[in-house]
Amino acid sequence: MNRKTGTLLAAILGTGVVFLDSTVVNVALQRIGQDLPSGFFGVLEGQSYVYNAYLLSLSALLILAGALADVYGRRRLFVIGLVGFGVASVLCGLAPNMETLILFRIVQGAAGALLVPGSLALLTATFQGAERGRAFGLWAAASAATSILGPFVGGVLVETISWRAVFFLNVPLIALALWATWHYVEESRDPDADRTFDWAGAAVVALAVGGLSFGAIYGQQHDWNDAVGPVALLVGAIAAAVFVIHMARGSHPLVPLGLFRSRNFAVVNLSTFVIYGALYVVGYQQSIFSQGTLEYSAAAAGLIGVPGALLLILLSPRMGALSARFGFRRFMTIGPALMGCGILWLTRIPADSKAWNLQPGDPASWLPSSGYLMDFLPATLLFGLGIAITVTPLTTALMASIPEARAGLGSAVNNAISRVGPQLAGALIFVAITGAFYADLSSRVPGIDTSSPQIRKEIPPLNRPDPSVVPAVAAAAREASTDSFHLAMGLASGLLLAGAAINAVGIRDPKRT
Repeated sequence: MNRKTGTLLAAILGTGVVFLDSTVVNVALQRIGQDLPSGFFGVLEGQSYVYNAYLLSLSALLILAGALADVYGRRRLFVIGLVGFGVASVLCGLAPNMETLILFRIVQGAAGALLVPGSLALLTATFQGAERGRAFGLWAAASAATSILGPFVGGVLVETISWRAVFFLNVPLIALALWATWHYVEESRDPDADRTFDWAGAAVVALAVGGLSFGAIYGQQHDWNDAVGPVALLVGAIAAAVFVIHMARGSHPLVPLGLFRSRNFAVVNLSTFVIYGALYVVGYQQSIFSQGTLEYSAAAAGLIGVPGALLLILLSPRMGALSARFGFRRFMTIGPALMGCGILWLTRIPADSKAWNLQPGDPASWLPSSGYLMDFLPATLLFGLGIAITVTPLTTALMASIPEARAGLGSAVNNAISRVGPQLAGALIFVAITGAFYADLSSRVPGIDTSSPQIRKEIPPLNRPDPSVVPAVAAAAREASTDSFHLAMGLASGLLLAGAAINAVGIRDPKRT
């Protein structure tokens, strides 16, 4: 194994465990709620915080971590992140109660913040030209593979061993990443970095990203019924405005405003905000709709996106090399446009689409249903092709738009945006489809009081109504949920097409030599 291969392996494994733990824990939440006692949280609330505490600390600390890596050494911070993530994973697996598990998940997310921007910075410092595009493509493909396989692997571990094994799974992966880092990764940093670190800017940007993410997540979970979500969003927005002023006026700001004077850097981050917001909406709403309204089994719902994801895994390395050779703009325009067209296909799904329910003891149940073949498969293939064309060129364009010395910081800014954008887009679209659902239900069932908390509990949008709901009302709710899902997919498609337009107008390809 040579230096480049070893660095690529370390970067893929370091990022892979972070993405893995953002998806693999989902399938373990039910068992965690059953097994762990809690003196403070209810079961459902505790399960939610086990998942979201990790994402919040990860998102809030990304920019700080990227800046620290550029100043104090990317290899050094990457090793600290690996060790911290491994220790936190073991502690999560040994947690005696829900509160302790949530605390260790916060630590795990903080360690993960050192790994995601650090991995791209290591690749940027190691690879050049077309090789860098191929490396980013392999990195993107491996990241997609861990996200896809995570729920399946986690389900097997939960069923055959314990939910604790989900966390212990990280240990051998991190050990291999540490070995590769120790033997093959060379240290790199920003040689012109000022050692007067901007801790005030770090605190403000963490408050901005954390406040926006927490406000969006909390508001959705509580149906915006109390002031906590809106207040957190307001605090995050104020902190974001303060941070922009600080960037412009500070003598040594954490994120120099000059980074955004690079046209491609600014455009890539704007399109990331829009495109990743759409990706979150599609994945989240499709999962709820397929299981709740169409009554797909959990396994069948999980397999809906696999064909498209396989396209991403297979094509990403090639797209990285092609974009490095021919330029980014055409790929970053065509890709989101194809994704948007694929999502538009989902707006034609009828309320009586035939479910595909996989039964372990029934081989015939594994034959795809007509509903899957006609309603989901064309959309997921077109969507998968579009995302394969988009992701690696977007990453390559981002890293090419900033000085190599600021690779960690530039990657961290983009990663933070790719996490805040989805939460905000999800929150806005959640409000839109919830309002549309209950308005539609009121028109179909005259006299129903859709403002009643009891009705909203028994008949949630996109989900299966409570069994106590009379069949006629349940049928109306199914139709209203289908219309609301169509609205969500139409809005997500609009975001993707807007992302394509932003890239078409804004991206500038480097001059070919």
